[in-house]
Formats: sequence, structure tokens, C-alpha cells
Amino acid sequence: VIDLVFVCMRGCSIVIHTLRYFYTASSGVPNFPEFVGVGLVDEVQMIHYDSNTKRTEPKQDWMKKVTADDPQYWERQTGKFVDKQQIYKAEIEIIKRRINKTGGVHTYQTMYGCDWDDETGDVNGFLRLGYDGEDFISFDLKEETWIAAKPESVITKHKFNNNKGLKAQLKQYYTQLCPDRLKNYVNYGRSSLLRTELPSVSLLQKNPSSPVSCHATGFYPNRATLIWRKDQYDLHENMDHGEILPNHDGSFQMSVDLDLSSVKPEDWGRYECVFRLSGMKDGIITRLDKDRIRSNGKTTQTQTATTLAANIVRRLFVKIGCQMQRVRSKLITANRNTEQNMLAYLKKPLNLQRKMPKGQWLKKSFLMSEKTRVKQKIRSATARFTSQTLMTFG
Repeated sequence: VIDLVFVCMRGCSIVIHTLRYFYTASSGVPNFPEFVGVGLVDEVQMIHYDSNTKRTEPKQDWMKKVTADDPQYWERQTGKFVDKQQIYKAEIEIIKRRINKTGGVHTYQTMYGCDWDDETGDVNGFLRLGYDGEDFISFDLKEETWIAAKPESVITKHKFNNNKGLKAQLKQYYTQLCPDRLKNYVNYGRSSLLRTELPSVSLLQKNPSSPVSCHATGFYPNRATLIWRKDQYDLHENMDHGEILPNHDGSFQMSVDLDLSSVKPEDWGRYECVFRLSGMKDGIITRLDKDRIRSNGKTTQTQTATTLAANIVRRLFVKIGCQMQRVRSKLITANRNTEQNMLAYLKKPLNLQRKMPKGQWLKKSFLMSEKTRVKQKIRSATARFTSQTLMTFG
């Protein structure tokens, strides 16, 4: 039996909104633009620029509304990115000479933006720069001071800290301009960014000896939890939590496995899977019931269709995985110092946490543009694969 308990399903929005920009300048990376800039609102990419196309493009339909209010917006954004491209190209050469490493692959990256709490009105700005996959220098908005993360960045720290005009500009941007722009973007994308979609939840099992997987798909936003409970208490042992993965329609899916090898059949009724979206007091409760489990061993029409869909999804992600493996092989090249960190990061979900572990944002920004570049290839391969799979199973 599936109990659905919905609280705050309409009018419930993300409380904290974010505007983030990622810039990446690279040197010595084959088949990769020298400069890439992307902007995200509430973790959704909305603009993109790279040195190959030399133009700023909207990544969401709602961003096209900007043109009506500001006809020069895209031309102005492109001009800003072109200027940044030249500045970053010079900066990366300066740092290369400073650390006496002019050959090989090098990256110079920036993440900046602001958070805005639409309930309290609180704003928080951030600016971090990195070099070769490690933090280089950052700006503390509250203390209005630059913080060096490496000995090589101390010179830059003193230079920036002595520039009072720069500090004043940064303070104005992060406390006034950035929040205002964020509010405008949220307003443009309100119907999409503030929507709430509940998932369909299913219990899946490959065979009687396999773990039971609680699978939720079709939810939005991606701030959600999926857990197993026993007697109303959350379970943490013998749990296999999957990543939150994107669906083709912009929604998300996730799953969590429960090992039943030590659970007696008469105790199954004490277990339940609980899905919660951020901001929801309660959620979708799916009780562990043998009759509700869909497995390959059952052949009813509904279960056959479900198995077919599961196979399609499984093969689809294998296909996407092959595409992304090509991305990995391109990105992990000549930098041995960051290779292991990059590999570890690639296995993690691409969700921007409000407080990121040190250095993680650097891998995020470097991967963002390359994943965007292969997106169309993946979509085409996905469409072809899905069609072929349906023909095979149909």
C-alpha cells in the first residue's frame, strides 16, 4: 500500500535562491575552449559563453524574455565575456611564470555570485579563484579582505587588499547588484524554477535474493531525500544510496536499496520507504509489501512494461556513461597532481551545495562546459538508442 501525504504542495518554493557564475581559462588542453563562462540560477544553467563561438547563448527558454526588457542584454554579456577572456588569458600566463611551470596543462578558474533568502531578505556574496584544481585566493565579504590559499597567491592578496576601490566595487556588487539581478532572473524563470513536482515511487527487485530498490523518478527540484525506515526510525546501515540523476525532461530520479537478507518475511511490514522534497514536512510513504515489488520474474502486463522501461533506462545510462567516459578521458590528461581528485569528483553528483568542500567547485566549473558541449550528442544518441530499444523489446 502506498500512502501519500502531501503538505505545502502549492505555493511552496525554494527559500534560498542562488546566482553563480563559473569562469574557466585553460592552457594546453586539446579540443577545449581557452575560455568558458556559464551562469546558473538555482543550480539551473541559464547562459553559456566560450571562446570558440564568441557569443553568449541562453540555455533556458525563459532567459529569452530578457530581450524584451533589455534588447542589448546579450550583446553586452558577450562583450563582458570577451573582456574576461583576455584578462584571464593574461592572468594564467602570469601565474605560470610565478610558479615556474609554463608547460603542460593549466587552468585558472573563478566562482562568484550570491545567495538570497526570499523569506528573510538576507544576502551572501562569494568570490573564489583557483589554479590547477586547487584554491588560489578568495574574498571574505564580511571582513572585506582577501585570503590567500597558497604561498604563490600572497602577492596577489597584498595587491588586492591595498586596492580600496576594488573592495568598494565588490561590496556594492555582492550586496546590491548581484541580489537584484538574481531576483530578476528568478522572476523570469518563476514558472520553471519555483515549480514543485512529485515523483512516482516504485519498489524494484532483480531477483528474490537481490536488495529491494525504492526508486523515485520525476521530482523537482533536486533537493530531496529518499530513505528506508523501520518502525518509524531512519535506517543508515545496509543502505546503498544512489545519486540524484537528471531525467530528459528536467526532472530528477534517485533510488535507495534495502538489503533484506537478514529480514524475516513476517517483519517486512515494519519497513517503509520515504521520499521528501525540501520544504515538505511529510512526504510519500511506500510500505514494503511483497505484492508491490516489481521484478523480472513477474510477467503481468504492468510489470512487463515496468521491466521494459527499467531496461531502457538502464541501457540509456550505459549509453550516456560511454559518452561521459569520453569526457573523462579528455579532462584527465597531463596533470598528475589533480588526477585522483578529478576521478573522485567525477563519481559524485553534479549538484552545487551551498557550502562546497574546498576545491570541489573547481572540478565542477571545469566539467560544466565540456558536459554542455556533448549534451546535444548525448541527446541524439539517447533518442536513437531509445527508439532501437523499443523496437527490440516491442
